[in-house]
Amino acid sequence: MTTGLPSRAFPGWNLNLLKPKIVEITDLMQDSYIYRLTEPAGRNFHAGFEPQLTPKEMLALGIFGGKYMTDCAAEFPADWFEKAKLCHERHDPELNFFGVNASQPLAVWRAQGWIRDEDPRGWFQWYCRYYMGRRGPDDLRQIGRWRAMARHVAQVRQGCPDGSLDCRRRQRQALLHWAYDSRKIGFER
Repeated sequence: MTTGLPSRAFPGWNLNLLKPKIVEITDLMQDSYIYRLTEPAGRNFHAGFEPQLTPKEMLALGIFGGKYMTDCAAEFPADWFEKAKLCHERHDPELNFFGVNASQPLAVWRAQGWIRDEDPRGWFQWYCRYYMGRRGPDDLRQIGRWRAMARHVAQVRQGCPDGSLDCRRRQRQALLHWAYDSRKIGFER
């Protein structure tokens, strides 16, 4: 199959990789959901959307009490889960990097209107799929929600002038859930 682009214009590139990949998902929360990966993984993010952590890094640090994506790991690269802190049975705050609960139940997310059908697990599921290359109509809303978390960065910075990781642990954990590397807040000076 050819892309119609001259290969000499892109030396060393496999132009067939530019063809979107189709992903079909069936898990506990979605049945035959289909989406397309139209961008290379981890690249070509919207302007101003600059997460500090990849999904793989977030999972290894410990987020959402380990009870997140335990039934849908097959959708994502296996190496994301090699060091992931997961608990298939329950939400366990001790698995979180800061050892505290910083999550609200999914029912709260639904009641607030934060959940969309294409990402029934919420922002992190959207981010994982976005990171893998999916782009869609909910991107700007989700990026706006991510940007709104920046106020918490300022609050941690102001409230923890010495940068102590014991200061505002719940807020720092929540920031990890949104791909902000809160381990570094207060140490930027």
